[in-house]
Amino acid sequence: MSNEILGTESSTLRIEENGINTISEAERKGQPRELFWPWFGANISVLGLSYGSWVLGFGISFWQAIVIGLVGVLFSFWLCGVIATAGKKGSAPTMVLSRAAYGIRGNRLPSAISWLLCVGWETSLSVVAVLATSTVFTRIGWGGGTGVKVIAMLVIGALIIGGGVMGFDLIMKMQAIITVVTGILTIVFIALTFNHISWHTVSHIHSGSMQALIGGLTFVMTGFGLGWVNTAADYSRYLPRNASSRGVVGWTTFGASIAPLILLFFGLMLAGSSSDLSSAIGSDPVGALSNLLPTWFLVPFALVAILGLVGGAVLDIYSSGLSMLAAGIKIPRFAAAGVDGAIMIAGTIYIVFVSGNFLYQFQGFLITVGVLIAAWCGVFLADMSLRKKNYEDAELFSATGRYGDIRITPLVTTIVSSVIGWGLVTNSAASWLTWQGYLLKPLGLGGKSGAWAYANLGVLAALVLSFAATYVLHRKDVEKQEG
Repeated sequence: MSNEILGTESSTLRIEENGINTISEAERKGQPRELFWPWFGANISVLGLSYGSWVLGFGISFWQAIVIGLVGVLFSFWLCGVIATAGKKGSAPTMVLSRAAYGIRGNRLPSAISWLLCVGWETSLSVVAVLATSTVFTRIGWGGGTGVKVIAMLVIGALIIGGGVMGFDLIMKMQAIITVVTGILTIVFIALTFNHISWHTVSHIHSGSMQALIGGLTFVMTGFGLGWVNTAADYSRYLPRNASSRGVVGWTTFGASIAPLILLFFGLMLAGSSSDLSSAIGSDPVGALSNLLPTWFLVPFALVAILGLVGGAVLDIYSSGLSMLAAGIKIPRFAAAGVDGAIMIAGTIYIVFVSGNFLYQFQGFLITVGVLIAAWCGVFLADMSLRKKNYEDAELFSATGRYGDIRITPLVTTIVSSVIGWGLVTNSAASWLTWQGYLLKPLGLGGKSGAWAYANLGVLAALVLSFAATYVLHRKDVEKQEG
């Protein structure tokens, strides 16, 4: 691990002063391969095992699940890699670079959406980490009641908020440590639970329909790479402008994909071996998996589960602060991370101690906000593909500059694509989302109870429609900006 990317001891323990400003030439450092550490550490989460149960829940076979897992994980994180190249070209956070497409003030809407997604994810990961601690403590016999949950929430919250407030150098150090520790312990976990796999049972799961395949594929894309596209340039922005774009794409994709693929495939084998185990993993992954382990490994298992979740939440809280600033809130970056941390703690308290039925609410949130982010992603990718030159740093902060104040076409494209997308997804398990799916019947797709109801077509539709519309309608604007 290069000291350039990890920083010196003094810089690691110093609060990062950079906010949404562009990174100066003197501060740019590192090589594309060092992007492996933050992306691996952020995505080696116990939730990856749960996706095995959730994907098989679409009614598809193990082999179908393998295919859509490969395609969904790799393609969605490849999108992150492509967007990460914008970071080294513009040396600014993702949602600041988005101003080139939307205009300075026009970009506040997608920035607010990005903030919502990041805060939702960091809260969800915090909740799962607290519940994981309680579950393991109960299994060991140390008690997992309210006191344990409160202490776990405070410790986990301190790690997440501390990383977000301190900033880039400490996050890179934390993610490198998380990568090594969780990587080793995950290998041990797989070795200890491998005997619970029944290959005969797994290989004879019946195949599902095309609608089920598309639904599973979209769910995988939304839960993995599409959950990170709005933050993908936040870490590559420190790289020199002459860093290899191919290297940025490759190392981002590889670092982010390798752990989810291993965990998803192993989760598929575990869930496919037993319907009871599949149901347990889907609703309580840590509880179900801890029952498969010997007592001596429960504490290391809790460590790998918690560190993996913290690794993802640290990147989310850092980027949520940057999104808040890009949305127009004028406070220091570390204060923005602190505010988001307070919201995360409040949300964790509500879900852990007050509300129940977390899983269905989480899945509903994932698909709903996934449509919005997919619409933004299509616009951003099309805008990137139309540009032949690097971003003009100073003009990303000037409403009178070449990027303009409010650009109507990308905004309307995002809104229309999102409205169409919401009309093509359903979330019946989350009562506050039953209004979705309003286009399934008019378009002859069987309505909210038909074969296409759970195919999640809206995420793909929002991504494709927004990309196509922006590529066609936004071309002259980009040519004028670069002329």
